[in-house]
Amino acid sequence: MSNNQHQLRKLTEQAHTLLTSKHEAREQALRLSRSINQLSSISIRHVHRGEYQETIRLIDEIKVLLSKTKDIAIAHQEIYYAGFVQDAHKEYAEASLTLAFITGSDIPSPEDLGISYAPYLNGLGEVIGEMRRYILDRLRLGDTSRSEEILDLMDEIHTELFSLDFPEAITGGLRRTTDAMRGLIERTRGDLTTALRQQALEQNLGRLLERTPPEGLDEDNV
Repeated sequence: MSNNQHQLRKLTEQAHTLLTSKHEAREQALRLSRSINQLSSISIRHVHRGEYQETIRLIDEIKVLLSKTKDIAIAHQEIYYAGFVQDAHKEYAEASLTLAFITGSDIPSPEDLGISYAPYLNGLGEVIGEMRRYILDRLRLGDTSRSEEILDLMDEIHTELFSLDFPEAITGGLRRTTDAMRGLIERTRGDLTTALRQQALEQNLGRLLERTPPEGLDEDNV
């Protein structure tokens, strides 16, 4: 075997070892990301059901999985930042922030969650959709007590995110998220306005009926 052939074989063997390691890391990252996405989705459903302790338990499970994705980042940064891991971090942020806003608890920071700002901010933007869902669920139950408060929070989130005017490559597509959420806010405002007007109409009608004597009786006989 010539010297060049020997060198070529050695390079191929090294490449095989390196690529095998990267492939295994990628498969692990995909499994972790899918699990984080699933648990985040389930935890958000528990928030809407008012099952906050179960949400907290699931978020604690996600934190364990999240720490494993960081181990991948140490050895394979190109896989960690390929996209699917960051998407999972966004879903985790959305679940954690939805819980905070709905329960009125302190808002966790990116540092608290252990993720970077781009997925955190996009997760924050997605929370607007969950807050719309919360308002609509309450309206169906005839409860408007927190609707205006939540709508104001939706507006505030959008305003703050819209002020972050940086390239998409830095923010992870934040502008697309904020543009989509603007429409959700306006539809929610319209739905809430209609519900509040309907509620006021029903209250006025109820008061009118209370002052109206039953049919067949005049006011002197009431």
